[in-house]
Parts: sequence; C-alpha cells; structure tokens
Amino acid sequence: MIPRRAALSRAAGLLLLVCRAAAADVPALPASGPAPEGYRLVYEQHFDAPGSLAGFVMSDPTAWKHSGAEDSFTLELVKQSTYQPTVRSPFNIALIRDVVVGDFVLEADLIQTGKEYGHRDMCVFFGFQDPAHFYYAHLATKTDDHAHNIFIVNGAPRLKVSPQTTPGVNWGLGVWHRLRLERKGAAIRVFFDDLQTPVMTAEDATFGPGWVGFGSFDDTGKVDNIRLWAPAAPERKAAPFFQTPEP
Repeated sequence: MIPRRAALSRAAGLLLLVCRAAAADVPALPASGPAPEGYRLVYEQHFDAPGSLAGFVMSDPTAWKHSGAEDSFTLELVKQSTYQPTVRSPFNIALIRDVVVGDFVLEADLIQTGKEYGHRDMCVFFGFQDPAHFYYAHLATKTDDHAHNIFIVNGAPRLKVSPQTTPGVNWGLGVWHRLRLERKGAAIRVFFDDLQTPVMTAEDATFGPGWVGFGSFDDTGKVDNIRLWAPAAPERKAAPFFQTPEP
C-alpha cells in the first residue's frame, strides 16, 4: 500500500511517494495541481488522530471510522448508512463540519473498496445547503443518466447537470486516486488523476456557497489528504443537519 504522507518537506514527501510506488508497482499519485492566483489554503485534513472525525457531520456516523496505521490514517466509509434521504440522492455523506465556501478548489485522495460494477462510485459534495439541496460529483465505472456525472439535488430526485463526461473511471483494486474539484461562479470542473484534463464539467449557479464533503451513493471507500483553497476566508458555520461521531 502506498504511504501518502510523511513528516517531511513537500518535495521530499513527493520523492518518497514516487519511490515507494515504483517498488510496489502501483502508480504514484500526481502532485497537487496549482491553486488559482489569489487563492489560499483554508482547510487541510490528514486524519492523523481519531479525533479528526469530530470535524465532520455525517448522515450516519456509525458507517464511518478512523482507520489505518503509522502514517496512513484515513476517513473510511465501511458500510451503507442507515439514512433515508427525502428525495433520491446519495445515502453516505460526510461533510466538513464548519467550512462554507463559494468559489474553491478541493483536492483529496480517494480509494474505492467495493465490488466492481457499473455504478461503483465515490462522491464529492459541494454547495451543500441542506439534505435536499446540494450538488455532487459522482465518479463511477460507467457513465449514464444516474452515474459518473455532476448532479444537482434541488428538492427533487438528483438530476445530472454535466452536458459531457468521460465513459467512466477505473477505480481498480487497492489503488489510491487524486480527485480535484474546481468551482468558480457557475463553472464546475472535476479531475481524476489527470489534473490537466477534466473528466466532467458543468455550468450551474443554482446554489451559492455551501458545505463540502465526501461519500458514496451506496458503496464503500476511504478519503485522505484533503486540501481546500479559496479566494477568501470561509464562513465558519456548523452544519445544522446530520451528526458528529462520538469520541
């Protein structure tokens, strides 16, 4: 397994990652893409301690755990959440508890731990207003009207808003991937490993600033190395829905 963090400088850490990836015959994750000019890092989480989960609210805290060892701790979705959304939308949601952003760039490392099938997925949530009003990017093996697209949940079952996307992504088995999501005004772009070419794009301004987070429609997976850049300090407001895991 690739260790994805070390107590070293950024340059040394990237060198260590590449060397160990080569030894394990597993592709190395790309270096972080550049933040737009004028943006600054406003949030970062590597899940070094079990208490880091207290910085999230979840549709079902019992479905998530702090997992890993040594320098590879993660936020792990281990089962289907006991949660029934009011409209057809993802079940497994973990939002950063008190960070609200409008324009932003979000990066994280994701691994999918479920079985292979067309809708095998991980999700990234953004512009989250409440459990019936939000956007999410659905990264899945195959695209269709309900998978591997950018969706809006607006008081009704999820609806895709991305006019074009790729045929799907290859999650593989035991492989970490770099996710990058950029939002500026109505423009939304999602990248998967290749941080130069988006796998899906959309133009939608229905929702403004909101919470961001991670999860899956109905699969399992892990999240690590979250970084969030924004052009201004985020609003610090706790999400009043969902629950925080008990210590």
